[in-house]
Amino acid sequence: MNDISRCNQSFLNAPRVAIGLTNPKSPSNVGAVMRAAGCYRADAVYYTGNRYANAAKFHTDTQRASESIPLEHIDDFFAAIPSNMAVVCVDLVEGAIPLPAFQHPAQALYLFGPEDGTLKQAVIDRADAVVYVPTVGSMNLAASVNVILYDRLAKSGLATLDLAAQGDALIRASRDVNNRVRVKKHRRV
Repeated sequence: MNDISRCNQSFLNAPRVAIGLTNPKSPSNVGAVMRAAGCYRADAVYYTGNRYANAAKFHTDTQRASESIPLEHIDDFFAAIPSNMAVVCVDLVEGAIPLPAFQHPAQALYLFGPEDGTLKQAVIDRADAVVYVPTVGSMNLAASVNVILYDRLAKSGLATLDLAAQGDALIRASRDVNNRVRVKKHRRV
C-alpha cells in the first residue's frame, strides 16, 4: 500500500460533509473552496444562483478536486440533502455561536453566504446551528471554508489519533513535488 492509499484509508469511515455556497461570484473563490474540500475530504460542494456559472472555469482548483468531488448547482440546499444531515450556517450574524465553542455534528452541510452579502434570514431560521469565525473584519469565502473544515478536523479526534499515526506518510502524500525539506532537529519551544 503506498503513502497516499494509507493516508486515505483513515478517511473511509469519515462522516459525510458538504459545503453549500450561496450564489458565489468568483471562480477563484470556488476553485479555492474545491481545493479545501479536497484537502479536508468534504464529499460535495453545492452552489445556488447563476453568477458562478456565468463566470465559467475554476481558477485555483490546482489539485483538481473537482474531478473527485462533485460541484453541483442546486436550487434549494434544504431539498438537496439527506434528512439526517445537519445544516450549519457560517456567517457573521448576531446570536451565532463562536467557532471555538462549537461542536460539529457527525453529518453536516455547511452553508456560506455570497462574497458580497449574507445568508437570508429564512435560511438562518431553518438552520440547525449558526456559527461565526471570531475575527476583526470578515474573511473571504474560501478562507472561511478552510477555517471551518480545519476546525472540524481538529476537533474530530482524527487530528490527534490518525494523523499522528500516519506521521511522515501523510506529509509525503500531501506535499508539493518540489518540497523535499525535512526537520533535522526540533528545538525546544
